[in-house]
This record gives sequence, C-alpha cells and structure tokens, in this order.
Amino acid sequence: MKFVEAKCRELGYSRASTTGYVMLRRSVAMLVATLASVAWSTGVSADPVQSGPAVGTYQSAFMRIYGLAQAPYGFVRFCEANAVECSTDGREEARLEATPERLSELDAINRSVNRAIKPLTDMEIYGVTEYWTLPATAGDCEDYALMKRKLLMERGWPASSLLMTVVRDERGEGHAVLTARTAQGDFVLDNKVDGVKIWFKTPYQFVMRQSYLNPKVWVGLEAGDTSRPASLAGVSSRR
Repeated sequence: MKFVEAKCRELGYSRASTTGYVMLRRSVAMLVATLASVAWSTGVSADPVQSGPAVGTYQSAFMRIYGLAQAPYGFVRFCEANAVECSTDGREEARLEATPERLSELDAINRSVNRAIKPLTDMEIYGVTEYWTLPATAGDCEDYALMKRKLLMERGWPASSLLMTVVRDERGEGHAVLTARTAQGDFVLDNKVDGVKIWFKTPYQFVMRQSYLNPKVWVGLEAGDTSRPASLAGVSSRR
C-alpha cells in the first residue's frame, strides 16, 4: 500500500484511514470475484467489430466495437494543446492480466483522484460548455478520467489499455469515464463511484471510446449510434 499512500499525498489527499484501506481491499476482492464469474460464464474474444445485440443489451466482459465515431470536440481541442497525451507510447497493443495488484492500483487511483479534485462543470470553471484538461484542483467527468489515465500510464500501464469513454448516464446525460482494458474484461473508473466496476455492472449506456490502436481515433460502442451526447458534465455526488 506504499504506492496508495504516496499518490494520496501527491494529490493532496490525507493518509487513508484504516477503514478506507479495508474498503479498498474489499473492493479488490469483489472485483476478483466478478472476474472469476465472468471468465467462467463467457468465452468470447475481445474487441471484434460486429453488428450485435440491441442497444443496452450487454452480455460480454468486453465492450463491442461498431465502427468509427466522431471524436468529442473537447477531446480534439485537448489533443491540439497536449499532443503527448494523445500519442501512442510505442508499446505493443496487449491486454494486461487483471491481477489483484493491478486491480488494487486501479482502485487506489480512482479513489485518490475522486477525492483530490472538486467536482465543478466546465461552465462553472471556464465559462464554456465543454473543455477537456488535466485538472489541478477542480474539474468535471472527463478531467477526472484524463488525470487517472495520466497517473496510471506513469505507473506503467500502456496507452492502449486506458481509453477515454463517453456514456449516457442514468438520466440520459453525457458523461465520461476511463476504461481499463484487461485480459479478463473492461473495467470502468468513474468520478461518480469510488469502486472500480466491470463495465456491464454500471448503469450506463456506452456510446463511444478511444481506439486501442490509435488514441486519436474514436469508435462506436452501440450499433447504429456513433454520435456523442451534446455535452459532458458528470459532477454528481459519488455513490
């Protein structure tokens, strides 16, 4: 847990309590249990391009790709200003094994960033409807996800395993999360929820995400739906 403590301090989050560490270990244990059940019940390959089930019908541990999608405007502008954050890292595309250590790393980063960044909309901070950036003290959903991606890449995760993802939340509103691709399934890091979840255990409709082959390219995650929500806010209280 030394890594967790160091990152908490780096992000301005005070040392986690004993209860917090117990919660983190329990979250990782639950993720491992979920992986076991998914691996037993599904034998599908990852990331095929296909025309599959109806919108909202999720049965696989892996998200399905349905062709190219238009990248979010805020993401395009972010890449123009931060080219290094939108480039490949030269490592061969591969899904990492979702070991307990890696799941713990995902959980720790998700929790520490969620606590370090104050949730505010782009309109409240910048006076515009959408502005993607690496947050310093405050931000909305995509800013949390960008920071988590950066910190995990610093810990050795390849860019192809950490994909910005756009969803529609419980209210049908635009929201951004970070998807961590592993050999056992796709996991979601979300600023609304401290615990990391396998993607189909979330209440969201998955719309699009970065391509694992090229971080500047986006792909659709719903058959016949390659348009993004009008704006992304995602600053609701965590569950």
